[in-house]
Amino acid sequence: MGTKLLEIYQILFDHFGPRNWWPADSAFEMIVGALLTQNTAWKNVEKAIMNLKHLGPITPEGLKRLPPSKLKDAIRPAGYYNQKTKRLQNIIEVLFKYYEGDLDLLFALPTETLRERLLAVSGIGPETADSILLYGAERPVFVIDTYTIRILSRHGLIAEEVSYAEAQEWIMDNLPFEVPLFNEFHALFVALGKEYCRPKPKCEGCPLENFS
Repeated sequence: MGTKLLEIYQILFDHFGPRNWWPADSAFEMIVGALLTQNTAWKNVEKAIMNLKHLGPITPEGLKRLPPSKLKDAIRPAGYYNQKTKRLQNIIEVLFKYYEGDLDLLFALPTETLRERLLAVSGIGPETADSILLYGAERPVFVIDTYTIRILSRHGLIAEEVSYAEAQEWIMDNLPFEVPLFNEFHALFVALGKEYCRPKPKCEGCPLENFS
């Protein structure tokens, strides 16, 4: 199965090229983006990120000093701004309460401990936590999303009703533990899912059309 996964990776990479994901100027900005992108399109997150940058540097200190009303107005384009403001405040509170506001201290934790610490923050679920681990902390943790499960199940590699943890374990058991590979592969799954492997699939022209 590992060979099949790597074959899929190469086909997608040849088709889409490097995705340069996650687009952010810092690890903390990446965390902010991960929280804002929940239930919205990335183009809306980009607008919110630009609004925040106009208010000052996107750092734990910068957002901590920002009045909640200004934070809400800035992230409004990303939707659910009341909820997302609270989630941003939650991660900032954890950083300052336990890690002196220093993201490096948080990221110094072992991977499993760090994942548990992130999951304990209200508003951070497995996909967001693993995105932070992979793209922010550069840990070899594969991020699972709807696209990943949809693509692999349609090609008969996993069951459609597989759980997040089961899908993640299966993929990580069948790939080399390499951060750049996990990073690029997840981003390629997203690209394929958005363009071709939609709920109503667009199979014609799909790079995996003849894959079996």
